[in-house]
Amino acid sequence: MSIQIYNTISRQKEVFKPICEGNVQFYVCGPTVYNYIHIGNARSAVAFDTVRRYLEYRGYNVNFVSNFTDVDDKIINAAKKENLTAKELSDKYIDAYKEDTLAINVKPANTHPRVMENIPEIIQFVDELIQKGYAYESMGDVYFRTNKFEEYGKLSNKSIDELIMGASQRVDSVETNRKENPVDFALWKATKNADEIAWDSPWGKGRPGWHIECSVMSTKYLGETLDIHGGGQDLEFPHHENEIAQSEAHSGHGFANYWMHNGFVTIGSDDEKMSKSLGNFVLLRELLQEVDPMVVRYLLSSVHYRKPLRYDDASVKEAQVNIDKIKELLRRISQRMSDPKAEVESSFNQEWLSELSKIENEFKVVMDDDFNAANGMTEVMNMMKLINKYLLEERISTQVLNQMQETFERLLSIFGLIFEEKAEDLDTRIEKLIEERNDARKNRDFQRADEIRELLKSEGILLDDTAQGTVWKKL
Repeated sequence: MSIQIYNTISRQKEVFKPICEGNVQFYVCGPTVYNYIHIGNARSAVAFDTVRRYLEYRGYNVNFVSNFTDVDDKIINAAKKENLTAKELSDKYIDAYKEDTLAINVKPANTHPRVMENIPEIIQFVDELIQKGYAYESMGDVYFRTNKFEEYGKLSNKSIDELIMGASQRVDSVETNRKENPVDFALWKATKNADEIAWDSPWGKGRPGWHIECSVMSTKYLGETLDIHGGGQDLEFPHHENEIAQSEAHSGHGFANYWMHNGFVTIGSDDEKMSKSLGNFVLLRELLQEVDPMVVRYLLSSVHYRKPLRYDDASVKEAQVNIDKIKELLRRISQRMSDPKAEVESSFNQEWLSELSKIENEFKVVMDDDFNAANGMTEVMNMMKLINKYLLEERISTQVLNQMQETFERLLSIFGLIFEEKAEDLDTRIEKLIEERNDARKNRDFQRADEIRELLKSEGILLDDTAQGTVWKKL
């Protein structure tokens, strides 16, 4: 079986063939750290974390790099408002980003480069573009010559004439007058105010443009050609288009073999894109104060990464229901394995493991098809049905149940659904009450047995007297 990836640049699915067999060089554009991240930002982090985890599950060694943009107009303005330096503000929100994403089991990147830590490399990269004739200095700014790069627009499928028309409508006249062409974009920006963060360069004091940072940092840590470059749909143009132009002009060959873009999170009856600029966002850390982190993770990872994801009360409730089912199944597995009254077979029926294997193979088939998380989660639910059915057997094999649990948890972990085993999973108080009730029934004290059942029911605990003994679950 081969993994197929929908490549934005070709507009079709392609068989994934990494440059170096068994290894994946993977870059994803990270956040601009001027505020706490919202659900839309978290969706991108989760989408590519899921892709990364699946690639690792399929045996690839993934070198995952995701940057922090810590130099930007938004950061400069926010730092002034909070009476902090740009670095202090960036440090604050980088720490917050790591804390918030860790809560929903997003694995840290192998490398998290920052713009401030790569200024010399950025200056050298820009200077080399000037030497090659792809860039020019104008009044302390440095711009990329888009008309010199013949394939400009190939990612977004836009012609240079279309782009010139659009650019002329949105770029202020002062900046336009400094450019040879309205579509040319900034590689280096001259300092406008003395109190702005800036570095010395051959063109005077200034700071990097937005697009140049990703080209420099991705190629620094992953090489001149990447296997996969990812980011949100809103980055396709101009950010990723500009990355391609400056990177390929610099190296003389392809920048990334596969381009992946995740869909937006929408909100409201009109399915409006969630964004800070529209003021319709929900901060991840605020949601995590109200909702189980695994519910948030389920919500963000169980939809195909290219499709829009609707955020509303109904979607959160649906995710909560499914997480409760998963937790309940894991609790039942643990209870059955630890139940001293369970009759355990030393030998077992191979058909159960054959069914388990079939489901996992089908999981691979659907996930190999452009990481289709929705269909992958359907197979996880099919596995839950199989395990629940097995738990109803009068005689079980610990070998089979262990294999079921291990496989189930392995697939869950691809979606970042990882549940720590805790002592309260087999609540000591509940078990003692069940034991007392069993003793009462043996002694024909049915009044006390009924009292205990009703007491637990009032606390949301339902008892079920099975052939294997009394089991409990939350209502």
